Amino acid sequence: MAKKSIAVIGSGLPINEETRSLAYEVGKHIAKNDAVLVCGGLGGVMEAAAKGAADNGGLVVGILPTEDKNDANRYIHVAIPTGMGSGRNLLVVRAADVLIALPGSYGTLTEIAFALNHGKTVVYMPGAWDLKRIGRIDAALFKEAFEPGQAVGLALNACA
Repeated sequence: MAKKSIAVIGSGLPINEETRSLAYEVGKHIAKNDAVLVCGGLGGVMEAAAKGAADNGGLVVGILPTEDKNDANRYIHVAIPTGMGSGRNLLVVRAADVLIALPGSYGTLTEIAFALNHGKTVVYMPGAWDLKRIGRIDAALFKEAFEPGQAVGLALNACA
């Protein structure tokens, strides 16, 4: 049976220390639960989560927007270059069983929307897009978490 895969999505831009720590801890919990971390493979949230997983023996897959594997951050074990730009966001979603969203911009929002459109659960952390403020959202698919262990627990339960 294939391992569970959890995508961590969020800003690829430089992030503050609080978000970096949160992303690192999410990655750590994913590794400790023997799941695969999937991300966009670049910096910011993706790099911090990848580092958390890699530092704790986890497997990290990066689905890159570029055509060059060397663009991946140094914590990516399997780099998949797509050359698709932000179009690769759909591939990140499709490769994951569930997603954990941290603070990010419109790329993160598209990944949340793709996931919900495909019936995948999104667990969102403080500072991430909260779509419940915009309109009706299926609470079975869009769950709020307040700390990394809780986020990964909710994600793993959604995979069951």
